[in-house]
Amino acid sequence: MFRRWFGLRPSVRPGTIPDGQAVYAIGDVHGRLDLLDDLLVRIQRDADAHPLDRGRSLVFLGDYIDRGAESRGVIERLLGDPLPGFSTVRLMGNHEEAMLAFLEGESDGRDWLTYGGLETLLSYGVPLRRLPHTGPAVSALRESLREAVPARHVELIRDCALHHSVGDYLFVHAGVRPGIPLERQRPTDMLWIRDEFLRARVPLPGRVVVHGHTICDLPQDRDHRIDIDTGAFASGRLTSLVLRAGDRRFLSTAA
Repeated sequence: MFRRWFGLRPSVRPGTIPDGQAVYAIGDVHGRLDLLDDLLVRIQRDADAHPLDRGRSLVFLGDYIDRGAESRGVIERLLGDPLPGFSTVRLMGNHEEAMLAFLEGESDGRDWLTYGGLETLLSYGVPLRRLPHTGPAVSALRESLREAVPARHVELIRDCALHHSVGDYLFVHAGVRPGIPLERQRPTDMLWIRDEFLRARVPLPGRVVVHGHTICDLPQDRDHRIDIDTGAFASGRLTSLVLRAGDRRFLSTAA
């Protein structure tokens, strides 16, 4: 009403994608294959209700592994064709980066194991009674995981992109460093950043940043950033952002 009285134009929520395209961005799965399969059914039903779509894509925002019980199953699902007729984009998450760092000898893995890696080990059939505290123990665990993880799983993770763009939307796992052009963003920030990004009113001018990484009870639409990590591994709610032209809405599994 205030805007009508003073002749101001109503605010317009930013963000559009090309006409005829449909994008379904999926938040952090974290080993919940059951929820992923549920959400894919919901996405297919939604797509069936929009027969005029000329192109459809799934954009996975990373963190496929850890915390939930079926990391291996999630990776196996992503290796195939999750939904026929959809193109698929897989982004890297910080949990995938941590697993790769351990497999490739760039870390001792102890931090990774404390925030979800243990569940991933178990999903690949690698038992662990206690955290490795010596060099030989770390090396033995690394070798056991290397033997257990199929090469095609490792290649899928290595091939994950850091970001993806469609129209005015930028898809990234954690976020971006405010005030830095996209071409100068550091991988570390795109995979791990939190507070500075979340506090920024417009983190990347001209773009709407779609991200996960930071858990929220319900998906958050803050106009210039959208958080769809609804803590699936604990909440039972895995969320997808649905984009068509200038419209955006959410699909979620039941909590």
